[in-house]
This record gives sequence, C-alpha cells and structure tokens, in this order.
Amino acid sequence: MGSSTSPIPVVLIVGPQASGKSTVARALVASLRERDERVALVELDEIAGMALPTLPSWDVAARIFATVIGEWARADVTCVVAEGIVSRSEIDLVTARAPEPAAIMTIAMTTSLDAATPRALADPTRGISRDERWLADRYDEWRRERALIDEDLTLDMGSLSVQEGVARAVAAIDAKRPELLDQSRHHGTAPGPAAARRASGRTVGRLSAAARSRYADLLSRLSR
Repeated sequence: MGSSTSPIPVVLIVGPQASGKSTVARALVASLRERDERVALVELDEIAGMALPTLPSWDVAARIFATVIGEWARADVTCVVAEGIVSRSEIDLVTARAPEPAAIMTIAMTTSLDAATPRALADPTRGISRDERWLADRYDEWRRERALIDEDLTLDMGSLSVQEGVARAVAAIDAKRPELLDQSRHHGTAPGPAAARRASGRTVGRLSAAARSRYADLLSRLSR
C-alpha cells in the first residue's frame, strides 16, 4: 500500500487558531506510526516559516502547502495528515493537487472562544493570536467558513481529551479504507474521490480572509 495506484487517505485537520489542530495532528500521526503506518505530516505554518519574514503572500504558502501534500500522497506512504487549514479555499487547493487514488478526509476542530482564549494566552510561542479581540474575529470568520466545509468528522476539543479525539480520528480513517479499496477496484470506470470534488463546481481562487489572517499571526511571532 502507499504507491501511486493505491488509495491514500489525505486527512485535513481544519479549524481556527487555538482549537487544537497541531496537537491533535501530531498525536494522530504518532498513533498511526505506532501501528507501523508510513505517515507524512505536513504543517502549513512550517511551510510558510521557510520564507518568513520575506514570504511574498499567504497565497503562495498555501499553494506550496497543497503541492507538498499532493506529492506525499503520490509517495510510498499509507496516509498523509495535513494541519493548518482554516478555510474552504485552502481545502480546494489541496483537492486540486491530490492524485486520483487519494481521498480527502476533513476533520473539523471545534471549541468555544471561551475555551480557546486561555489556551492561546498560555502559549508563549503565539503571536497576535494571543490578542483576545483578534482571536474573537478569527472565530467569527471560522463560523462563516465552516458552513462551506464538508466535514467527515467533527472533534469538539472543548469536551474531548487529545486521546479521545485521536481515537475518533483513527476510527474514521479506518472506516474510510474499505471505501477507498472499493473505489480503487473500479478505478477508470467512475471518478475517484478527488475527481468528484474537483467536479463539484467549486473553483480555486484567491484565499479567504480567514486563511490570510494566519500570515499576520506568523509575522507577529517573529517580532516578539
């Protein structure tokens, strides 16, 4: 498994700042690797950080991020986990670059602003996302973006532990694999999951304000 002709789950961990995306993504990767899976973890902040403070725009980072995900999905891995997405436009970029055997799985992280604020304030590595007004604006944006996102799984990290969230994510990935294998057997006679999303009528355009707001947060970290 894990070749260009095998079905690969591409798991997108999406949600607003301080919702637990990074923590859950890293714990999920560790859990999958413990059972001998070959997993690639792609983090949007790490991609953008390669060019900070001279990154031309967040749009550029998001395109490179999507391309890296697509290339890992073509490699000899059994799963790709990608973290950092906050918008429908970023999901569309990934979908447009995913190979045919891949299936995009979207895990939406939710938590209340009241739960996220102390988490952000307690993290000294954060930049502008420690500002309560800025963070509140991002959560308003997330509510609008979430209405545009087709979620495969929702994790309320205000009520779940990291271990519980990871267990649910692993179960969702395992439940998806038989569907992928079935699609793989019929490959060539029907559009695959990536093609189906590309044919849904959505076009890939400029990133949303919710996506670009992460650029300001990363830049602010460098000035601290």
